[in-house]
Amino acid sequence: MAIAICVTATHTTSAQEYPIKAKPLPSITSQSSVPAGNQITLNGRTLSGAWLQRSATGGKVTTLLSDGAIRQFIGVDFLNSSNPAKQPVQWFSSATKPLALNTRLLGGYRYLDITNFAQTAGWQLQANGSTLVISTPQAKVTDIVQGKLPDSDRLVVNLDRPTPWLFTPGSPIKRPPEPDTLTPKPSAPPNREWTITLDGIADPTLIQRYTPQPPTLPPDQLKQLPPTPIADPLIQKVEVVKNQTIISLSVPFGLSPQISTVNSPNRLIIDIRPDAMVQRNITWAPGLRWRQQFVNLGADRFPVVWLEINPRTFGLKLKPIWANSATLAGTAPLIQTAQRYLAVAGINGGYFNRNNKFPLGAIRRDNQWVSGPILNRGAIAWNDSGQFYFGRLTLSETLISTNNQPLPILFLNSGYVQSGIARYTSVWGPTYTPLTDNEILLVVQKNQIINQSPGGKAGENAVPIPQDGYLLTLRGNTATAASQLPIGTAVSITSATTPADFSRYPYVVGAGPLLVQNRQIVLDAKSEKFSDAFIAEKAVRSGICTTTTGNLMIAAVHNRAGGAGPTLAEHAKLMQTMGCVNALNLDGGSSTSLYLGGQLLDRSPSTAARVHNGIGIFLAPR
Repeated sequence: MAIAICVTATHTTSAQEYPIKAKPLPSITSQSSVPAGNQITLNGRTLSGAWLQRSATGGKVTTLLSDGAIRQFIGVDFLNSSNPAKQPVQWFSSATKPLALNTRLLGGYRYLDITNFAQTAGWQLQANGSTLVISTPQAKVTDIVQGKLPDSDRLVVNLDRPTPWLFTPGSPIKRPPEPDTLTPKPSAPPNREWTITLDGIADPTLIQRYTPQPPTLPPDQLKQLPPTPIADPLIQKVEVVKNQTIISLSVPFGLSPQISTVNSPNRLIIDIRPDAMVQRNITWAPGLRWRQQFVNLGADRFPVVWLEINPRTFGLKLKPIWANSATLAGTAPLIQTAQRYLAVAGINGGYFNRNNKFPLGAIRRDNQWVSGPILNRGAIAWNDSGQFYFGRLTLSETLISTNNQPLPILFLNSGYVQSGIARYTSVWGPTYTPLTDNEILLVVQKNQIINQSPGGKAGENAVPIPQDGYLLTLRGNTATAASQLPIGTAVSITSATTPADFSRYPYVVGAGPLLVQNRQIVLDAKSEKFSDAFIAEKAVRSGICTTTTGNLMIAAVHNRAGGAGPTLAEHAKLMQTMGCVNALNLDGGSSTSLYLGGQLLDRSPSTAARVHNGIGIFLAPR
């Protein structure tokens, strides 16, 4: 959810800020001479997924697949674990005697050794350049059985052997118009289409059973029939496409599928539930734990997915990340940005202007301001020693020249635009194009004004931003100050944050509102200039917090069981309930994305919006 906003601030230094660039690490293929890549062909279909092969003793080749790929494309389920070196899994197997796969961290991914797993399942594995070719035995879908449990609908897909499967959410299903009635009824939320795709061929009788039949009466006789309630059957259609069986489901609002596999006989079990999320507690890597469970708040149950991070773990770092390394303009799916930086994990960060795709809040990296804060909104700051600071942040910059009184600079590399002076460094991009009409543009190089020009109409004339300087824009009433700043004037900038503690930290990300400080809820969204509609909205939300143990949590909170997501007040209470000492609300709604090792943990990538920035978690390989 991207929105528009505004700022103020304080902290004391006199250093000039220089732009920094995101520096993506090399890909895995350039780090090693062993076969590796980011593409998989599974039974003829090309998919994006990281893999590598390595030589073992006796000349044996082992194949490792990123856990994001094995979960998403094969349907392997991860079980709880406390040992980061091994991941117990379930895939058409016994839950009491799970297979544990060896793990390896490398290049932003955790890889699982699938060599023995694939051999037992009868897979064929072949490296072809940067592509891993996987062929699995053809399975047959022998039956599809529907039933009811006390608290859910159940669908059982019977198979003659284990096979890869994929479950994906689709768009809301449009219902045909209801028959005219004397008393109009409020329309119910539309059902959502979900599809199950299995590498197997369904028995022809199943396809016929679930193929919609055309009406047997002519249209004029159909119109004479009394109106009947419209009901969406769970199974909409079963079809076979390119040796895959695709089962389309219509799932009511507030419900979602919970999926598991069993053996003897081999079955895929789908329960349609209001509380479908499976609880997990997985030690994914040293200092990094993946948790998900329902958190109770009164009578409501909220599904929360989070990562708990020990920032004191050797080799673990947190850094702000953003979509475009060449300019501050731009958005991308968080999964794409995290992979470009080779972050092992991450969460979406602050707000941005959806029109021009520039940031609307603080970003600071390596002691350099990338973008300034706005509207005295909540922010988190941290250092490489595992120390964190939460508060409402303002940055005050002042332009000092030899010719006039000090002038306040209201915004730094920000998509928030209003009357006043704004400053743009080369991290903004190689050029600046006016965001409003009739700006006065001052180019500063080596602490001296070298050019002054009218900006003209918004969006037209681009002006270069010097690498060893910056550009000032004078908007509205401040344009009159241009006469006091002629070419050749020497200028300098002082900078201060409020609170001053923020200045001690090399990393900052701003969002808001601030939720919890010193274990107490301090939510005051109005003071941070959020709208009444935003404050009251029930929505999916993301947050970041510290705990009593000094650990960090990054969390995604989704719709309550059978209903909508939390309000800001509920979000603050949830963070407090989970043991947060300090907590900050991050951008939410469709922007909420929690990333780990090539996958989104909290939602399907197809439902996640593009975001401007985030917080990346980096782990050195062991």
